[in-house]
Amino acid sequence: MRVLLASSEVYPFAKTGGLADVAGALPKALKRIGVDVRVILPKYKGVEEKGFPVTYNNYTFACPIAQRSVSGEVVESEYDGIPAYLIEKDEYFYRDNLYSTQDGDYLDNAERFIFFSKSILEAVKLTGWYPDVLHCNDWQTGLVPLFLRALFKDDPRLARTATLFTLHNLGYQGLFWHYDMHLLNLGWEYFTPECLEFYGKINFLKAGIVSSDIINTVSKKYSEEIQTSEFGSGLEGVLQGRRADLYGIVNGVDYDEWNPGADPYITTHYTPETLLLKASNKAELQKAFGLPIKPDLPLAASISRLADQKGFDLIASALEEMLSLGMQYVLLGTGERAYHELFTALSQKHPKSFAVKIAYDNALAHLIEAGADMFLMPSRYEPCGLNQIYSLKYGTVPVVRGVGGLEDTIRDEPESADNATGFKFYEYTAEAMLDTVKRALSAYHDKDAWQNLLKRCMREDFSWDRSATEYVALYKKALEKHGFR
Repeated sequence: MRVLLASSEVYPFAKTGGLADVAGALPKALKRIGVDVRVILPKYKGVEEKGFPVTYNNYTFACPIAQRSVSGEVVESEYDGIPAYLIEKDEYFYRDNLYSTQDGDYLDNAERFIFFSKSILEAVKLTGWYPDVLHCNDWQTGLVPLFLRALFKDDPRLARTATLFTLHNLGYQGLFWHYDMHLLNLGWEYFTPECLEFYGKINFLKAGIVSSDIINTVSKKYSEEIQTSEFGSGLEGVLQGRRADLYGIVNGVDYDEWNPGADPYITTHYTPETLLLKASNKAELQKAFGLPIKPDLPLAASISRLADQKGFDLIASALEEMLSLGMQYVLLGTGERAYHELFTALSQKHPKSFAVKIAYDNALAHLIEAGADMFLMPSRYEPCGLNQIYSLKYGTVPVVRGVGGLEDTIRDEPESADNATGFKFYEYTAEAMLDTVKRALSAYHDKDAWQNLLKRCMREDFSWDRSATEYVALYKKALEKHGFR
């Protein structure tokens, strides 16, 4: 089976969040079980800066964007034995950031990702490597299944390609005003509630939902939640209409990247059998954030995009009371400017118990997972989440809200604590979060029970091998739905 995974970001080439981790790790797991898999993404500025080998084979093309013929080039690279196609167009992709700056999205994002979506199909024709399944991800590639049907239906090789569309976060849909329709080179008959139109706007994500053979989300719980008005972000009716083709697969974790027994970014390696060594990472983490080094004081952490979706409105309102419980808290991330300013001010007010770093820092993220005692994720919604799974592996106990993938991956069983792997709450309030933090702190002070909890967490298995097998089953469903076996 040939699979081309299309994504706007793929680790290690480019990353802003969990999408890149998934798009980078899943192909490696697919390859291990015999799938012929390749990836395709834009060639961002950072690719050359990171020193990836790039091969030019004169794969040049031009595709229509409104009345213009816009040229580009397909260049080749690879990572961990996975072939990668990169779409080179400096006008669109040679920028310091992938989608936006602190002041907002790039104004030409519609044009950039229309071009990328068309170039994916041009790349297939140029290279001659025709996939059985084109696996698209999130709104940046949502137009690809529609273009495949509308613009490439007369290509006999591409007509055989089935599509799977993975929804990583329904909160980001690729919404653009209807005046951008001319950029797509599609007729206005596609601007309908049954296709692209969404409350008067163009919706790239909706295009993928209605045009793909099979759809999936990144956890089973989230696949159910998005069919409700609370979590559907206005697309619940569309998703209900496709419920027969909608599946949920929990994301895996690349344990080659996230393993405290061999992590190059942490101070001391450790395993479930050598848990006492985790303490030296805690000391190094406290030092890195300028907090007093107190081995017995519970240390909680968050690594996240600083946005309401991630529950930072709850954290902001409850932080000072949380710190008064006798704990430290560290925060790493970037996001909304208001949160940058608020948490910076709070760190200055409580320098001995709270510290924040406004940045993306992969090495520090690994140290946080190894050094913290607890990991706080009070998300308003969470399609899957990866940090709670990383935390399990590092013996850093998740404290989460039971939504989406957080519900699927963390067990909280107060009546049978010997099976729990974390602490959960359900009501989206600061009070519910604080009550759960208090439960976690109480458990922390029972040292024997806490050590048993850490070992149980570390032995959980969310490797990609299991999830990859489930994806192969979906690829087969997509082929059947498309009409080819």
